[in-house]
Amino acid sequence: MVFGRSIRARMTIATVVVFGAIVFAGVLAILLTYPVKARSDLVDQAGDASRHLAMVIGRQRFTGPIPPRNGVFIMQVVDRGGHVVAANTTLAGRPPITRARPTGVDSQVQDRVCLPGGCMVVVGTSNPASVYGPAVAYAALREPFLLRSPFLPLLLSGSAAVLVALMGWGAWYGVGRVLAPVERIRSGLERISAQDLSRRIDVPGTRDEVAELAATVNDTLARLEDAAERNRRFVSDASHELRSPITGLMVRLEEGLANLDEANWRAALKDVQRLSDIVHDLLLMARLDAGSEAAKERIDLGRLVEEEIARRPCRLPLAVDAEPGLFVRGNRLRLARVLTNLLSNADHYGDSRVWVSARGQADQVVVEVLDDGPGIPVEMRERVFERFTRLDQARARDSGGTGLGLPIARDIARAHGGTLEVGDGGPHTRMVLRLPRD
Repeated sequence: MVFGRSIRARMTIATVVVFGAIVFAGVLAILLTYPVKARSDLVDQAGDASRHLAMVIGRQRFTGPIPPRNGVFIMQVVDRGGHVVAANTTLAGRPPITRARPTGVDSQVQDRVCLPGGCMVVVGTSNPASVYGPAVAYAALREPFLLRSPFLPLLLSGSAAVLVALMGWGAWYGVGRVLAPVERIRSGLERISAQDLSRRIDVPGTRDEVAELAATVNDTLARLEDAAERNRRFVSDASHELRSPITGLMVRLEEGLANLDEANWRAALKDVQRLSDIVHDLLLMARLDAGSEAAKERIDLGRLVEEEIARRPCRLPLAVDAEPGLFVRGNRLRLARVLTNLLSNADHYGDSRVWVSARGQADQVVVEVLDDGPGIPVEMRERVFERFTRLDQARARDSGGTGLGLPIARDIARAHGGTLEVGDGGPHTRMVLRLPRD
């Protein structure tokens, strides 16, 4: 919960700071530009009415109040002597609204007049040839309340503060809503232990990134549970596999000490050899699981196949068809181990013959080992690569195998960027090794 609150607080503070800086910068810009722009608009509007009035008095006299012009209701005409000769209803009978008069070559004058009722922007336009003689036509507009009031900065600052506060609350509430599913995922993960990986996180129905995160977490937990289960099964199987030869070894050693029978000593030696094979395979699998890198070189896989066939004794005759120049990059000892495991597997389970081929196929080198044994059922073709897995036929024929040959071979193939799988061999067994060509 502290994690969620800290992120929530930081995001809220960041939102308030950034948004507050933008809002108050906008307030400052308004305070600096609004009075200038507003007075400029008033001057333009009053100036237009003043020029129009100056044109009118060049043609006629007013026999009544001056009519308004485009929203301008305060207008006067003042002659050379400073007497009001025409005015609108608002200024009827009142003195000139300003003493400012155009001078020199300027035909217009601007002034700001403040009366008890407020301030006005006044624009006067002279007409030396009016029907009243030389005269000045004045037009005035009252300044808006906010323009002449000190409350504008207070109003804008207060509004900005309220807006920033609302944004802060919205950020706090919105971030809390967004982080609530994340917090549920975190608390759910906190309740999961290594002893019980079967629990899962509730996936929200929002179909967004948070839902994808929850689904990914569940997939990860499923993989962890599967890995932990496979590890427990591996430890159990390894214990069972090690217990059998150790028990047999102890029995034969006891019998050998009692009877001094050479057959018992030879059987004990065979158990020791099997125990050594299991320990060696377990050590190699541990290294492969740890991802330990082995020295790699450029290897002619076809020649390596021929060397391994010539080196090891076989129960069944072997037919070899290996193309020359099939180069791969890998560790010679480990690739030889793959070939040895495949050849041993075929030699043990075949009935009369084994066929081995090595050929190039596009950017791959493909090695196939085919035996005429009983074959592997389709549903068991992946299970044979699980550790300590044996088919019934394998148990009947080969009681001394470790059950790790094919898993080790597949792990080595994958470590070299390749694959190992059971191909379609009809009624027989066909193992297919694919490695990237160098």
